[in-house]
Amino acid sequence: MSESSSSTPVEHDGLPEVIRRYLTVHNRGDASASASLMTPDAHVTDDGKTYGGLPAIERWLDRAASEYTYATTCLGAAQDGPDRWTVTQRLDGDFPGGTIDLRYAFTLDGGLISRLVIAP
Repeated sequence: MSESSSSTPVEHDGLPEVIRRYLTVHNRGDASASASLMTPDAHVTDDGKTYGGLPAIERWLDRAASEYTYATTCLGAAQDGPDRWTVTQRLDGDFPGGTIDLRYAFTLDGGLISRLVIAP
């Protein structure tokens, strides 16, 4: 199996600090603190839409924080490459369906998040 196709499971505490901080402030709905952990040219894909650059990402974060109320549970995490990590979280809330498991695929650059893809 090649290195690019393998993942190494990690505990939540084994995730890079920037990812742990992002998950904490994002789950609190703090858009400004979430965006501060991203590179200026970062891209986020969520619900099939991609947001590029910090102004667009901050608008997405503000909307996401106010749209629904939910609680999260970390189901697992893995390192997918030198600068790539995936975290799976369960969201329980007042959105349609009430419960969903989402994968947050992070790419880091210089200690910040340069790419985030959120998908079921």
